[in-house]
Amino acid sequence: MKKWNLIVDVAQCNNCANCTLAALDEHVGNDFPGYAGPQAKDAQPLIEIRRHVRGADEHMDMAYMPAMCNHCDQPHCAEGAEGAVVKRADGIVLIDPFKAKGRRDLVDKCPHGAIQWNEEQQLPQIWIFDAHLLDAGWTEPRCQQACPSGAYRALKVSDEDMRALARDEGLQVSRPELGGAPRVYYKNLHRMNRRYVAGSVVKREDGTLDCLQGCHVTLLRDGTPVAQATTDWFGDFKVDALPDEPLSYTLVFEHPGFETVRMAVRTDAAGNSVEVVTLAARQQQVREACDA
Repeated sequence: MKKWNLIVDVAQCNNCANCTLAALDEHVGNDFPGYAGPQAKDAQPLIEIRRHVRGADEHMDMAYMPAMCNHCDQPHCAEGAEGAVVKRADGIVLIDPFKAKGRRDLVDKCPHGAIQWNEEQQLPQIWIFDAHLLDAGWTEPRCQQACPSGAYRALKVSDEDMRALARDEGLQVSRPELGGAPRVYYKNLHRMNRRYVAGSVVKREDGTLDCLQGCHVTLLRDGTPVAQATTDWFGDFKVDALPDEPLSYTLVFEHPGFETVRMAVRTDAAGNSVEVVTLAARQQQVREACDA
């Protein structure tokens, strides 16, 4: 049995909000019997773009994650819903606009906060995967159609094929500890909650400083390599997707014609509410250490 799944690439989302606007355009004032009631003009978006900031200064990293109903295989919202929440055979979850009338209690059943309350219609509402369009022959939901950067990919495949794809592409679900078995998967989700080490390397030749391209950077943890990177044309490097906890590492800088340099670094928070790490404050040490 093939079921619908959605893949969202966090690295491709640029916060244009076309998906959010497309969902609002589709549902505000429009009634789709059996699928969803009309959203109010002041409705909260059914697709929300969440922002996450890591690092500081020139090595700051901004990531955006579209969040919506996960269309879980074991939806918490269906527990005690008395038929108001329907899990279709193709994987899509729908909140029946007739049976769910007045059921504000369903809003709090979703641990992901994906259910919006429509005060005007007295209805709990979710992003319905554009099931009404798919049933009419569409091959993709409007969020995918409207996205200019290719952040969305809707697939109707077997569970076995989806598990294999998730494994091969390193896909993750949001907040797996909440359970429910979501069918919305994310690529590059580490940009929303993982720490990284970044910095710049320059060289000194004939009394001048210049960016050092092609410097090989190795990150060691207790003497064991855990990640590697190479500086770009600007001498910048980044080692990403590190454990989301403060840990001590050793950076090793190697480049033909230059002395090998070792430098200690710890992935502490960067002075804001997000647990991140950046070498921005230590760049001068890197520059001095990597001189010829």
